Amino acid sequence: MRVDVVSIFPEYLAPLDLSLIGRARAAGTLRLAVHDLRSWTHDVHRTVDDTPYGGGPGMVMRPEPWGEALDALAPAELAPAGVTLPRLLVPSPAGEPFTQAMAHELAAESHLLFACGRYEGIDQRVLDHAATRMRVTEVSLGDYVLFGGEVAVLVILEAVTRLLPGVLGNAGSLDDESHAHGLLEAPMYTKPASWRGHEVPEVLRSGDHGRIARWRRDEALTRTAARRPDLLAALDPASLDKRDRAALDRAGFPLPAGDVAK
Repeated sequence: MRVDVVSIFPEYLAPLDLSLIGRARAAGTLRLAVHDLRSWTHDVHRTVDDTPYGGGPGMVMRPEPWGEALDALAPAELAPAGVTLPRLLVPSPAGEPFTQAMAHELAAESHLLFACGRYEGIDQRVLDHAATRMRVTEVSLGDYVLFGGEVAVLVILEAVTRLLPGVLGNAGSLDDESHAHGLLEAPMYTKPASWRGHEVPEVLRSGDHGRIARWRRDEALTRTAARRPDLLAALDPASLDKRDRAALDRAGFPLPAGDVAK
């Protein structure tokens, strides 16, 4: 996968050289480049922002440097030649929520281009113009506001990169983690079996894989019901059986009759 990130603070993206993302870059699985937006300015002050039309507080990022940056990284003349242009991702509190499903969607792309806004955001005309030649998606991490898009890029790239083939040493790690099947993950334990008066649940030490799988399923259901009832409500009733219902009943989260598969 090729990834380009444009920011006025390229040093903010230094963590992308660390851990598994750094290894993916070194292995060539992730071909990532970070670009300084000010490289596409032409005045002595390297200006990237100005006051908003219509008044109001703050500053807005000017369209000229962004236009030149996108022209350089996604040349319009490539499209007629059959070359796939990147998918432009713009972190924004006004964007669509970033989810694990979106992470899977983005992991299937061949080229992602991130535009990191600052101040009051990027002039809307930049996104409108870009949309005439490439797919543009505004993405939000949640219902809050950050200083800029760099933090969001770190989060999105970590979520996406770990889904690329060969990045995780054990691909099975993706199977039962939180949000993989619409539920939060069950609690995890390691050695020692007893620590400061707290014991690892007996079932996990039993060696009975059937019991362990059932325990983890029950814990995932009850944890999701307690912490994210919205996720539980969104589950397909056909994916829940009588044992699932019994686990939720025992935990004090009964489902309405008829909402669970037989």
